[in-house]
Amino acid sequence: MSLETWGAFTIAAMILLVIPGPTIISVISHAVVNGRRAVIPLVTGVAVGDFTAMTLSLLGLGAVLAASALLFSILKWLGVAYLLYLGIKIWQSNPEVAKTNPTAAAASKRSLCTSTFTVTALNPKSIGFFVAFLPQFVDPQGQAVPQFLLLGFTFLVLGSINATLYAFFAGNLRETIQNSRTRRWLNRCSGGALIGAGVFAAVMQRSS
Repeated sequence: MSLETWGAFTIAAMILLVIPGPTIISVISHAVVNGRRAVIPLVTGVAVGDFTAMTLSLLGLGAVLAASALLFSILKWLGVAYLLYLGIKIWQSNPEVAKTNPTAAAASKRSLCTSTFTVTALNPKSIGFFVAFLPQFVDPQGQAVPQFLLLGFTFLVLGSINATLYAFFAGNLRETIQNSRTRRWLNRCSGGALIGAGVFAAVMQRSS
């Protein structure tokens, strides 16, 4: 693989990653509710979720999803249901829980990684993305496996950096706002964004 090809992939991936999807909306929503302490578990969940989706794609699940409308729909609706669940949970969350109940805060911190992993891994579009996107930059004259590993590693690094920046921004916003009423409003905006992402995912066509 030439340096030019790798550079083109990097630029294309960065552009795609900057556009917020369900994963980034989930990261922002959780960071707004939990603050900067949520950055590491949230980013870890995104990275592991992307790695899982990429691995399943390369193992052939992407082709199965493309051929099976039923399997695609099952994964899609599981993802939609989970987004709606997270949105409602964040909408109803109490902004003072972290102050009054440190044990609950620690438990929620452990669940943040699982939340972003689930949102990322349950999105069939993620698997389809890796099937359609990565092969476009693979040189057919070279060895495929090393090229896929390089492109995949590059995407995981870029995705992690992107999620980190979004999480830090949202977490800092949370930390600078101390008024409980404003925090509750932010929680509802974040929960509403996740509910909106779930509704959008529900109405998306399989071919989109």
